[in-house]
Amino acid sequence: MRAVVFERFGGPAEVRDVPDPVPSDHGVVVRVEATGLCRSDWHGWQGHDPDIAVPHVPGHELAGVVEVVGGRVDRWRPGDRVTVPFVCACGTCPSCAAGDQQVCERQTQPGFTHWGSFAEYVALEHADVNLVAVPDELSSGTAAALGCRFATAFRAVVARGRVTAGEW
Repeated sequence: MRAVVFERFGGPAEVRDVPDPVPSDHGVVVRVEATGLCRSDWHGWQGHDPDIAVPHVPGHELAGVVEVVGGRVDRWRPGDRVTVPFVCACGTCPSCAAGDQQVCERQTQPGFTHWGSFAEYVALEHADVNLVAVPDELSSGTAAALGCRFATAFRAVVARGRVTAGEW
């Protein structure tokens, strides 16, 4: 597949051929239809995130189509349109059990803990916990914006700002 790869932090990024990803038993491979560019990607490229190892493929805001499904995935099939949150949860740790997947103790993040969506395909873990269906009437570009930008802003307003219904 073709992907954007950087070999050193802060160094040049280039489009080149790399091996196709393979899903884990609980994961999927998604054909990327849209991906966003975020300030978090810049931080990763600069080496500010200790989870990133080079060579690396960045990108975490994505939407696409499930291509390959791991053997232990129940809810998703090839052809399903999906997106994912910025933090992909394990679904089983105490934080996940409490409904706080965004602070999962074993979280993964495409474009950080593993290769991301600046590629034709991306592998995503714990698909049954993390994938979000994208309706046909929603463009892939819009769906790609929901996982990081929208979710971060929404949580800031609701959880941190404690804005309630009817308030502005």
